[in-house]
Amino acid sequence: MNTYQGGGVPILRLGTVLVTGLLNELDDKAALVFAEELTARISADRAQGVLIDVSRLEIIDSFVARTLMELTTMARLLGARVIVAGMRPAVAITLVELGLGLTGVETALNTEHAMAALGWHQEERPPEGDTT
Repeated sequence: MNTYQGGGVPILRLGTVLVTGLLNELDDKAALVFAEELTARISADRAQGVLIDVSRLEIIDSFVARTLMELTTMARLLGARVIVAGMRPAVAITLVELGLGLTGVETALNTEHAMAALGWHQEERPPEGDTT
């Protein structure tokens, strides 16, 4: 497991998957820095998948939404599958009202569903004390 925190948005590597998230404080400049850092990490780590958790994002503007679409396109060009997980209803409504359907962006209900879609499966652990 490898963590990188360049411009304020942590990027965690789990095998061939990069996991990161967007916070409410993401302004236009931070969104661009995040996109640059994540694409650099995709290339450097040869990531096959990227999970972007947006569950903490309460609002989204057109610039950040457009940056997210562009980031997804760049990641696909670099060979990585991107899934955006945990979108709140208010964010989805705002995107539709802005006419931004995040075309080409794959979504999942939550991070667990996204990780499963990217090929990660949580192993069943025996109950504590079970030695079988």
